[in-house]
Amino acid sequence: MSTSTPAASRSHYGSIAIIGALFFIFGFVTWLNGPLISFAKLAFNVSESLAFLIPFAFYISYFVLALPSSLILKKTGMKKGMALGLFLMAVGAVVFGQYTTARVYGGAVTGIFVIGAGLAILQTASNPYISILGPIEGAAQRIAVMGICNKVAGILAPLVIGTLVMHGMGDLSAQVANADAATKEQLLNEFASRIHDPYMFMAGLLALLAVGIVFSPLPEIRPEEVNADDGARGSRKTSLFQFPHVWLGALCIFVYVGVEVMAGDAIGTYGQGFGLPLDSTKFFTSFTLFGMLAGYVVGLIAIPRFISQERYLTLSAVLGVVLTLGAFLTKGYASVGFVAALGFAHAMMWPAIFPLAIQGLGRFTEYGSALLIMGIAGGAVLPQMFVHLKQVYDFQLVFLVLMVPCYLYILFFALRGHAIGHGVAGVPAAQNG
Repeated sequence: MSTSTPAASRSHYGSIAIIGALFFIFGFVTWLNGPLISFAKLAFNVSESLAFLIPFAFYISYFVLALPSSLILKKTGMKKGMALGLFLMAVGAVVFGQYTTARVYGGAVTGIFVIGAGLAILQTASNPYISILGPIEGAAQRIAVMGICNKVAGILAPLVIGTLVMHGMGDLSAQVANADAATKEQLLNEFASRIHDPYMFMAGLLALLAVGIVFSPLPEIRPEEVNADDGARGSRKTSLFQFPHVWLGALCIFVYVGVEVMAGDAIGTYGQGFGLPLDSTKFFTSFTLFGMLAGYVVGLIAIPRFISQERYLTLSAVLGVVLTLGAFLTKGYASVGFVAALGFAHAMMWPAIFPLAIQGLGRFTEYGSALLIMGIAGGAVLPQMFVHLKQVYDFQLVFLVLMVPCYLYILFFALRGHAIGHGVAGVPAAQNG
């Protein structure tokens, strides 16, 4: 891998700022899913299981679109690919807003899927872009900056939608329960229509940003030149199957996103399991994201100055187990507090996993990135398992049983998995000055 000069590093600041703006935008869109579960349950008068189709459609789109995204990026390059992803998100926002206003749930879920599809392209481009924009061993620090942008937006998202769209939900739910059929439909139609203008505004903003990216000064990066193994090792490899660390990393992304969504999007449903009021639980996602924001700040300071991204990932996985046990052993707001604190443990997981998994892929970087993005489907699978299993078993026990094995696998990847077939355990195969 090439060595970055101080001048080159300074030239990266503008690019980092632009990518940071992108992470803010799709952070805002992504973390709307938690409050939208409660919104969909009331607006469409559907069961809790059906309401969880919102995050399912969003995250499964990554699995479906990630590999096509890598092919698109090979044709367009990363810069135009990011613009295409933003434009597709704008289309999805229009579809969701229109169908939600009309209270057609299938159409609304389709809109969420299209938004996720746009994000699949955007993430397949932007994550490796920021990872290889500078030295790979400092990638976690750069992604931490992206994470701060993402999670600040994520904190704002539930507050904005809670204020503009979901205000008075507790009272409205009681009115709907006691209303006759005609009045019930009128109340729900009026409630659903609140989503229209915010999503139309979001669609316009995304479309403008797409145009802005096309004409921005972002440099085009060729991964085969800046993310290859030292020497000729990378050039002798002919298949992604010759990089076992990226496949182990994809599974690590799968379980990581699963636990992240459980602690973020599903925290409101978790709180409702204790009988906590709806007007309070709609804001719980923001609490998790405050924890993540704090974790990003700590990671930004500590990595790689005081601790390697591998070692920090190890500590994060252990903390995840400890906090999950704390949530299981407590009740009410205290238990919810432990779940929200998982945000701190999760903060530096993606920034560490992603660069460790794509390191040294060279000309396979886009495909490896797509494989990792497919792992985001974990955000669809684990919450669905939770919402179905909790109908049969105690919801706290289900939470514990689903979360702890995921953290243990993340611990394995941090200790050994990232180095299998790639280098000596704990030591990256390529170092960058």
